[in-house]
Order: sequence, then structure tokens, then C-alpha cells
Amino acid sequence: MTAQFDLTGKTAIVTGASRGIGEAIAHRMAEAGANVVVSSRDVETCSRVADEINAAAGRTAAAATKCHIGRRSEIENLVDFTVNTFGGVDSVIANAAVNPHFGPIATIEDEQFQKLMTANVQSSLWLASAAAPHLEARGGGSVVIISSIGGFVGSDAIGAYNISKAADLQLARNLAVEMGPKAIRANCICPGVVKTKFAEALWQNPAVEKYTRERLPLRRFGEPDDISGAAVFLASDASRWMTGQQIVVDGGALISLATL
Repeated sequence: MTAQFDLTGKTAIVTGASRGIGEAIAHRMAEAGANVVVSSRDVETCSRVADEINAAAGRTAAAATKCHIGRRSEIENLVDFTVNTFGGVDSVIANAAVNPHFGPIATIEDEQFQKLMTANVQSSLWLASAAAPHLEARGGGSVVIISSIGGFVGSDAIGAYNISKAADLQLARNLAVEMGPKAIRANCICPGVVKTKFAEALWQNPAVEKYTRERLPLRRFGEPDDISGAAVFLASDASRWMTGQQIVVDGGALISLATL
């Protein structure tokens, strides 16, 4: 492991880690040497992921716990569990998200919009705030929010979701300003369409598949592991002077849209 990317002795929290992008990030963080807390609402699946990580690492590198990101108390319990299990926190990866509405934003119910913004934006603030004292105690740390390229564009299908992902970008910028003096960095990763269950309504869409196959520069959808390297980078010393930014990992979707 290159020293700059070595996470040995560090501890990371990953939300939504029972599958998809979160699971891939948890595996790669542990592979880089970190201890990882695997969390989601499905604690049984989280335990399976943690067991797989531990077997691959040959050490107790992961622990699993339940966390519903829509509940502040559970996020605070997640941070407490991490500190009690591994002795501290060095990075948090706010990956879990929801999308309860497809269609024009004018048709979204108030309850759906509130759920969307709580899960996709406010929960990341809760996580960063709960972890901040522990990050500061370690001499600094990293907050990573999984946003989306949807945060840069409009949509008549997932517009409300895109609003929340755009808000994530500003949340990271503001956290970077407020927490920077404590040596805490905050950044976003913005994936394109990745083949996960969460995004299957997009990647299983024949029109999207046709566009991807014919026009996306890399000619394929993303895989969960395509996102994990950026998370390891942002949690490591290799990104120690980077904050308030976003890394787009989308197979070239944004640049190809811009050149049509």
C-alpha cells in the first residue's frame, strides 16, 4: 500500500453499506487498512458484509450495526457504537440515500419531499456533526458525502432527488468552511449511473441503456467498485489539502452531455 493511501489504524463509518456502492467502499477501506463500521437498516446483511470483510482481511476489520438515517438518534448511536468498538473515528462516508418519487417535482407529496431531504441531506449533517468531536480528537478527519451527477442537471423524472443531491454539494462546501479550522475536510463524490438496486430504474431503462452503449465515452454503466477508489482517496492523506470539492465518477456522462 502506498503510504499516502494507507488507512492503517484509522476507522471509518459507512452508511448504506449492506449492498451496492456502500458495500464496495467498506471492502476497499478495509483493504487499505482501515477499521470499518458497516451500517444500514438491514443489520443481518450488514453482518454478512462485515464477516466477508473480516475473512478477506484476516483480522477484525469490520463491525456491523443497524442505523436508520432518517432518525438522528440512530445516527448518534452509530457514532457512539464506532467509538466504543474501535476507539475513535477518522472518516465518515454518508452513502445511504432514498428516492421515494419519480416524475415532475410538482407532483411530489410533501411527506415524500420531507423524507427525501431528511435522508439525503439532513442525515449527512447529523452524521458530520455527531462525528466532528471525535474527528477533531484524532487531529482531524474526513467527511465524504455520496452525491450524484444529478446534482448538476435538471430532470423530469428524478428532479426532486437531484435537488437533494445538489444540496449535498453545498452542504460539503459549508462543512468544509466551518470544520476546516479543526482539520476536518468535507468533500463529495458524484457518481453517474451505477448498476445498483437503488438505481435500477435508470440502468434497466432501455432508452438509458441505449444512450450509454452508444454515446457514453466509456460505453458502460458504472459498477459499485468504480466509486470505491475515490472514497479511499478522500479518506486518506493523499487528499489532505482537498476540501469543499466534488469528484465526478460517471464514465464521462457530464462531458458527453455537454458536447451534444
